[in-house]
Amino acid sequence: MDYPGNLFVVAAPSGAGKSSLVKALLELDSLVQPSVSHTTRPPRGQEKHGREYFFVSTQEFDAMVLASGFLEWANVHGHRYGTSKRAIEERIATGADVILEIDYQGALQVKRIFANAVLVFILPPSWEELRSRLERRGEDSAEVIEIRLRNAQEELAQAKEFDFVIINELFERALFDLKAIVHAQRLKYSAQHRARADTFKALNIL
Repeated sequence: MDYPGNLFVVAAPSGAGKSSLVKALLELDSLVQPSVSHTTRPPRGQEKHGREYFFVSTQEFDAMVLASGFLEWANVHGHRYGTSKRAIEERIATGADVILEIDYQGALQVKRIFANAVLVFILPPSWEELRSRLERRGEDSAEVIEIRLRNAQEELAQAKEFDFVIINELFERALFDLKAIVHAQRLKYSAQHRARADTFKALNIL
């Protein structure tokens, strides 16, 4: 089914800068709305329920899975993350542009359900820089960082399945690239036809 709004899906290995880029985009583009995922992991730092994530118990998550409430869900680093299907459909049906920040497994699941979803993968400039960013973040133990780096090998191999790839070497440049992808998608014929159906009809463009 076609929707008037656009759905952007951003994925990356931990430490590549996905969250920072999405946050900066949301501050610059008021037409893009964030999607808040559900997760079984505990909050980090200043994270709040309903803002960064909906933090739920394993039992609550299981109930949503059984009720087919998730557009996608996956196990990531020992915790589960899921995206509410109804919440996404309601937003893009009204013409809103929604951005999802999820792992590659979830991104590929979303693409199977929403064929018009735009998949964007964020790459680090090097393995050394990825390790350095994870260490500077100061959120994980040395053991967890090693797990994240091992997982990153599998994650990076999936970049070829995405529509766009951004190398986050210089943050300002990577943000420009992400903004360009969003703007270009809005100008594609199919997206314009969905979003401005009345204009196309008035011009006799079927």
